Amino acid sequence: MPVSDTRLGPLEARVLDALWARGCPSSVRDLQPAFTGIAYTTLMTTLDRLHRKGVLAREKQGRAFVYAPHDSRGRFQAARAGGSLVPLLADREGAGALLSFLVDAVGDHDQALLDELERLIHEKRKEEQP
Repeated sequence: MPVSDTRLGPLEARVLDALWARGCPSSVRDLQPAFTGIAYTTLMTTLDRLHRKGVLAREKQGRAFVYAPHDSRGRFQAARAGGSLVPLLADREGAGALLSFLVDAVGDHDQALLDELERLIHEKRKEEQP
């Protein structure tokens, strides 16, 4: 299943955040202190589920598995956002409204980000020219 299609439950999102915060491959035992009140087996099942969804890499170290996100937080979020936008862009009228909203929201939030968006548009147009 592509990451863009992946839906995360609240505990899965917390586990992924904890792995990004640690910044290194981690076992269930490594993560457990950050999940007081969550059973070891529940945490183990959640990590396994994220692995099966393709979000985490898993490697055997001794008798335990260690897990690490396949992507950085930014790349993961970009892939998920992109997957959500593709169906919206299929409708030309809806796509225009979406792009207008995006430009307004980015401009209201951060002028430098709006400049970056413009740079990316110019870069993409250069790629497409013969």
